[in-house]
This record gives sequence, C-alpha cells and structure tokens, in this order.
Amino acid sequence: MTSSPEAPPVTHRPALFWASALCVAALVLVPLWMLLGNPAVLRGHPLLPALLVTAVVVGVLWAVLLWRRRRTSPKRSVLRSVGAWAGRVAVLALVAMLLWLNPFAYLPSSPVAVGSASSASVAEESTAIVMTPAGAPASRGLVFYPGARVEARAYTDILRPAVDAGFLVVILKTPLNLSLLDGNQARGAMTAHPEVSSWAVGGHSLGGVSASSFALGNPDVDGLLLYASYPLDSMRDRAGLKVMSISGSEDGLSTPEKIDASRQLLPLDTTFVEVQGGNHAFFGDYGPQPGDGEPTVGRDVAQEQIAAATVSFLTQM
Repeated sequence: MTSSPEAPPVTHRPALFWASALCVAALVLVPLWMLLGNPAVLRGHPLLPALLVTAVVVGVLWAVLLWRRRRTSPKRSVLRSVGAWAGRVAVLALVAMLLWLNPFAYLPSSPVAVGSASSASVAEESTAIVMTPAGAPASRGLVFYPGARVEARAYTDILRPAVDAGFLVVILKTPLNLSLLDGNQARGAMTAHPEVSSWAVGGHSLGGVSASSFALGNPDVDGLLLYASYPLDSMRDRAGLKVMSISGSEDGLSTPEKIDASRQLLPLDTTFVEVQGGNHAFFGDYGPQPGDGEPTVGRDVAQEQIAAATVSFLTQM
C-alpha cells in the first residue's frame, strides 16, 4: 500500500496572507515603538501600556499562526473572505488609534520664576502625581486634569508655585490620557487626602471640560480653574463656586472667541485672565501642538503670568 504524495508547497501567497502579515507587523512594531520610544507611555496611567503589550502579544501569536500555515492556502467562501478582510481592516484601524494615543511627553523648560526655588515634595503614583508643600499638612488642595494626550508631568512646573504657596496639588494620570474616560477621577484623589478641607478642581483644554463637569456635579468643590478651556454645560446656577478662566490671546485651539462665548456658561463673578501673546501649549511643558497659534511672547513670560494668576485665585478661594 503506497501513501499519497504530499501536496506541493504554496509558492503564490494570496493577498489575504500579505494583509495578515501587515497586521502582524503593525501590531508588533507600532506598540513597541511607542513603549520604547516615548517615556511618557510608561510614566502615565497603566491602561495604555497594558493595551500596547496586549497588542504585541496578539501580533506575535498571529505571526506564529501565519508561519505554521505558510504552506497552505485555505479556501474560503465569499462571506468568510469578506469577514476576514473586514477583520484585518479593523485591526489596522485599532493600531492607528493606538498610534494617535501616543502622548505628548514632558519637555522641561526653564523653571517658572516664582517657583524656581521650590521645596515641594513630589510623589509619583500609578494614576496621579502628588505635590505636597513643605511644613504643616495642607488644608487646601487642587486636583488637576491634564489636556488630551498630554503627560501629567507636563504640568508639574507650572503648578509648583501653587504648592509653594501651601496648596496640595494632585495632577491626575488619566486613562489613555483622555480625561473624559473617567471624569470622576478627582473624587478618588480627594478621598485619599482627608486632611484637605477645601478643594478646587482644574484642567487644561479637554481636562478643563472634565473638571467643569465634576465641579458642576459635586457641591463640595469650592473652586474651578480653567486653563485654555470652557465647560460644555451651563454653570450659572452652581452656587458657591469660584471660577477663574485663564487663556492665551494666540491660542489656536481654545481660541479667544471660544473663551468669550463661554462667559454665558460660567458664573457671573467668574474671573477671566488673558495672557497676551500666549498660546495653547504654553499651559504645560510638552512642546508645540498641531493646530495651535504662534506665540508672540516667551514661554517663561507666559507661564509666570499663568502661575501667578493660579496662586492668586487659589489664595482667594
């Protein structure tokens, strides 16, 4: 009895094979590039690194499966072929989304003048950066939501003067660097510091939107600090809330027109401060931002004004 001859190896790869190979490469290379090339990824909220590692593992397992099936060319029905192609397009879309989530990393600039001799202590946790003033425990505090895709460390320098003025400052590390994914995250920070009796919340850009929503729904919040931001809902009837809105005259994202339009959403006694010549990216230290306006003043000059206005607001809260 003779055995049947083996099928000849496949020499012509179908297009779906190469599409799979492209997905494998994207799943492995893009997350590795983000993990190894951007220190802000590992310094931020753990959700993004976990997703990136998962993508790499899936990519490696898929590569092994492709290798084992390299000599076969399975036949598929039209419906299965359409589903296979749709699945690969979805994978590439997910990888593109992960790439878009690559955060703006902290880029240290010259220290803000009013905080250059800071004695504050800084503790970095998995979901927050806690800045504690020297001396007696602080009785007043600020919880700050970063802007979209901006590393939390980017706000340590500009908020350090507030710590030196005696305020506990907690800068949140938001999931995927998008504060809207956990708008109630400030509550955890407040609960973790029962020694603080008076709280303000604040945020930059999208972070300010989250801070506004949190302040609107939580009456134990005494102040709202907006950096180049504005609320989505009216806060006119929110009693007992002090608000300061700080913006830049050259902001290309939260433009002066948008800030002016937000006046009708904020309490009548809101204080508005416009930094002449400042732009959107001057509210943190993370470099230039696409779509932003061109500043006409130095970063250090603008940030000194922002820091001084912040301290003045928190002190009078």
